[in-house]
Amino acid sequence: MVELKRLTTEAGDFQPQLEAVLAWDASSDMAVVDTVRGILADVKERGDEAVLEYSRRFDRLSVTSMAELELPLSRAQAALRSIPDAQRVALQAAADRVRAYHEHQKQDSWTYTEADGTVLGQQVTALDRAGLYVPGGKAAYPSSVLMNAIPAKVAGVSELIMVVPMPNGEVNDLVLAAAAIAGVDRIFAIGGAQAVAALAYGTETIPPVDKIVGPGNIYVATAKGMVFGTVGIDMIAGPSEILVVCDGKTDPEWIAMDLFSQAEHDEDAQSILISQDAGFLDQVEAAIGRLLPTMERAEIIQKSLSDRAALILVKDLDEAIDVVNFIAPEHLELSVDEPMTMAKKVRHAGAIFMGRYTAEALGDYCAGPNHVLPTSRTARFSSPLGVYDFQKRSSLIQVSEQGAQTMGRLASVLARGEGLTAHARSAEYRLKDSR
Repeated sequence: MVELKRLTTEAGDFQPQLEAVLAWDASSDMAVVDTVRGILADVKERGDEAVLEYSRRFDRLSVTSMAELELPLSRAQAALRSIPDAQRVALQAAADRVRAYHEHQKQDSWTYTEADGTVLGQQVTALDRAGLYVPGGKAAYPSSVLMNAIPAKVAGVSELIMVVPMPNGEVNDLVLAAAAIAGVDRIFAIGGAQAVAALAYGTETIPPVDKIVGPGNIYVATAKGMVFGTVGIDMIAGPSEILVVCDGKTDPEWIAMDLFSQAEHDEDAQSILISQDAGFLDQVEAAIGRLLPTMERAEIIQKSLSDRAALILVKDLDEAIDVVNFIAPEHLELSVDEPMTMAKKVRHAGAIFMGRYTAEALGDYCAGPNHVLPTSRTARFSSPLGVYDFQKRSSLIQVSEQGAQTMGRLASVLARGEGLTAHARSAEYRLKDSR
């Protein structure tokens, strides 16, 4: 039987209790940091040869050239043809929904003209090249391929390079099929920090990218953090999280399974339920006890729930929103009568799932919005991955002769106030009375 932590907002020490539940150390230990730093420096210096050595060492591949590590796109197309019909149909349907949603995110360039003829605006362009890291081996995360690759292609990224490790030569056909559907341009069978280094710095074979996206283990996450600045990255993601707010009117087993859906990711995942109904919290806890033995990943779920889950009793749903906004969850389910009304009060959440029939799992695979979301309370200042992450904005400024007179005088005053005489004189030279 799982014993879940119980919190109540009426307790005098509720806030420190909640903070203790949310606490998670995202830092890598020094051994990982030192290892990753060495790999990055090695790949940066020796390029292909270093990548080949690490592939032989870590992935146990007998390779002598980078040509052996690049998978032809025909291999991905073959995988798409070989998977069962039901999987192919589901992948394509999910991809279509993800693409349709992200088409709405595309930003266009714009300009406006002021009365004196000055033109101001913004020019939107796509990144030239992006890198997508996909976990490999026996793991199958085709949904991750769709969620990362499709926004990049919708944005107009010219070249999308996917890296996926193939330990012992194993590669998952579902992952390759998803790459074919999403329009990935090149695929390399490499992983780990060496793959991040190759994407960031480039090698003789792998061109450097502008941004690296996609999930990975602690070595990959550490490497992404270290190369940030040389390239852009999506985020450093923590364990998966779900926060459910329920008014007590949803089937307790539905809610229990929603909590399981995140807990089964790994032992550090976090599942929290908030309700104003103490009896309902008891019902959900009882449902967890009944359903847990039926789960394939029962040990992982039990560990996650025991270590990081919580049931929180609030006095009403308004107070529930206060708790939600403090937690700033990755996934937020509002299993209540008026979910849209409640959603408008939410300031911090990665994705909001509204209504009793909206299982968070639908968002992971096929609803359409991106499943790459901010974790560990970072929804306070960041957003889901989207088309905008693969686009850049350049300011457009074309000052008319008349505008130069007005703005030139303003700039002159401000520049001289800052002691930057060259700035001031650069503007003053264009003033008619200075000629």
